[in-house]
Amino acid sequence: MAATTPNGNPTASSLATTVPVQAVLFDIDGTLCDSDPLHHVAFQEMLLEIGYNNGVPIDDEFFIKNIAGRSDVEAAQNLFPDWELEKGLKFLEDKEAKYRSLAKERLEPVKGLGKVVQWVKDHGYKRAAVTNAPRINAELMISLLGLSDFFQAVIVGGECEQPKPAPYPYLKAIKELQVSAEHTFVFEDSPSGIRAGVAAGMPVVAMATRNPENSLLEAGASLLIKDYEDPKLWAALEEIDREEAKLKKADA
Repeated sequence: MAATTPNGNPTASSLATTVPVQAVLFDIDGTLCDSDPLHHVAFQEMLLEIGYNNGVPIDDEFFIKNIAGRSDVEAAQNLFPDWELEKGLKFLEDKEAKYRSLAKERLEPVKGLGKVVQWVKDHGYKRAAVTNAPRINAELMISLLGLSDFFQAVIVGGECEQPKPAPYPYLKAIKELQVSAEHTFVFEDSPSGIRAGVAAGMPVVAMATRNPENSLLEAGASLLIKDYEDPKLWAALEEIDREEAKLKKADA
């Protein structure tokens, strides 16, 4: 469980427990870019085409509860419990193609992303993207955001023993980067992703881009932020800098 202040809010200092930091891991959808609205539009249009929900468009609440942050298998089972899984997965595959066409025109980074990317680079930390999205989507989004040269690994949940919320994608990331969980922290935006990071033994910074804040805290987030310009984030990163400076001084 994340360290908290008396009023129940997570403390910034839980990130400083990773000092000396070796790596920073990032989810993609909703974490690097606010892509959920584009996924929602793609789902909404395709579900309307097949007369889903008697032709009533799905709303944000339905999308967050049944689709956002879920693996394809989970989303297919939630959407189409009466369908054969293969048919549901084919629908999701077609929806991903529609999403990619929308993303090419409308994908935007989360506010302040460039600043935190520069902070990670300046510190020489290793970094990976860890996602439940299909690899073709992941690599497209990373490319559109100009981060193809930033990430040293891209880990896809569907290529692991199990996707998030299981810890395997994050465990695979630290193995590929040759770092330890004790010296790594994660940026996520969904309860599923947060649970995966926590289960892998890492503190998780939660982006409150779309999901309800209480669901992010209940999943075990160590710090809750609005975006990468949030003063709470920079207070935590400055604390890491101070702790690392102390270590260097002690080793000198």
